[in-house]
Amino acid sequence: MSLYVMKFGGSSVGDTERMKRVARRIVEKQDEGHQCVVVVSAMGDTTDDLIDQAKLLNDNPPAREMDMLMTTGEQISISLLSMAIHGLGRKAMSFTGWQAGFRTEAVHGKARITDIMPERVHKALDDGHIVIVAGFQGMSEEGEITTLGRGGSDTTAVALAAAIQADVCEIYTDVDGIYSTDPRVVQCARKLKEISYDEMLELANLGAAVLHPRAVEYAKHNQVKLVVRSSFNHNEGTVVKEETSMEQGVVVSGIAFDKNVARISILGVADTPGVLAQVFGELAKEAIDVDIIVQSGVQNGEADFSFTVSLSDRERALSVIEQIRGKLPYRDVTSEDHLVKVSIVGAGMVSHPGVAAQMFDVISQQGVSIKMVSTSEIKVSCVIEGSNLEGVVQALHTAYGLDTDQQASVGGPQVRR
Repeated sequence: MSLYVMKFGGSSVGDTERMKRVARRIVEKQDEGHQCVVVVSAMGDTTDDLIDQAKLLNDNPPAREMDMLMTTGEQISISLLSMAIHGLGRKAMSFTGWQAGFRTEAVHGKARITDIMPERVHKALDDGHIVIVAGFQGMSEEGEITTLGRGGSDTTAVALAAAIQADVCEIYTDVDGIYSTDPRVVQCARKLKEISYDEMLELANLGAAVLHPRAVEYAKHNQVKLVVRSSFNHNEGTVVKEETSMEQGVVVSGIAFDKNVARISILGVADTPGVLAQVFGELAKEAIDVDIIVQSGVQNGEADFSFTVSLSDRERALSVIEQIRGKLPYRDVTSEDHLVKVSIVGAGMVSHPGVAAQMFDVISQQGVSIKMVSTSEIKVSCVIEGSNLEGVVQALHTAYGLDTDQQASVGGPQVRR
């Protein structure tokens, strides 16, 4: 008997009919002779609706109370799904994150898991139950309810799979695997049979929304076998694992993009040691993540430099920079939005020179200027104007030989333009 962790996102349990379909899918897995632990997200747009309600009452609601509110969405899902499974004549037991043993940092909104004590999960499995666990949540040592941040249900599933030594962790979503790019943008995107942890981690960090980066990190660290597949059909999914066999002739595995990008430029800063450390140290104190950093040449003892942050952090970053102006004089500061970051990812890039040059050439042929560039062994990222996103992604997808004749399956039916 194998032990499966099955994670279903909000779109998979978006209404009662979808909830019934998920319940049948879980029972099918049990009928195959497997034990099942199921992690679920809040139904559909529940989380967004809760946030909207909170902001109608308070523009800046306390983080603790937001966590109290946000965790209710998953609790609705687990109880309804458990009822649906009981309705099919099977035993099921639902647990909140803390009942399932999740302990976290005492941080609200984006806590990290510190420990998992899954004794109640094991007991329920031993008693023949299908176990349903609320994703996205835990409890600090002080007894405070916490949330793991957006995408935290993926992290819950993988971390739980590691803790209970599950044979497989299946992530069910509205696409039937991991594609070479978002099939909603490129209709002929290629579904990957397998992908390495490192490639998947790059894609997730660069904007591919199919898996959360922290979940991939957990899977890599604990060697959890991950499978991404559709909750709407029984198509074979994509396996995420340590090493994969290189597909003949394919150097780039995937193309990711991130629309949540802002560029900030600080102009006329004295070219003295410690300037960058001072700026980015202050940003780090405010938990503002900085991505690409570019410094221009020095003229008259002054330098300009630019960096990218998430669009949601732009105003906070500008406020930090304004606050340090007395200690670090500069001539001006500017910011830009309406930008996107487009990235190519592939383990084969290490041994194939010219991949980046080809990317730059393809983008230029689209009449698009590149504002910033970042590279690593297995990825190249370019920041460009957001209005050019779709054409650039489609052109890159074709240039790297990723187009197929098949249509992707998204939400059950085929993708339509």
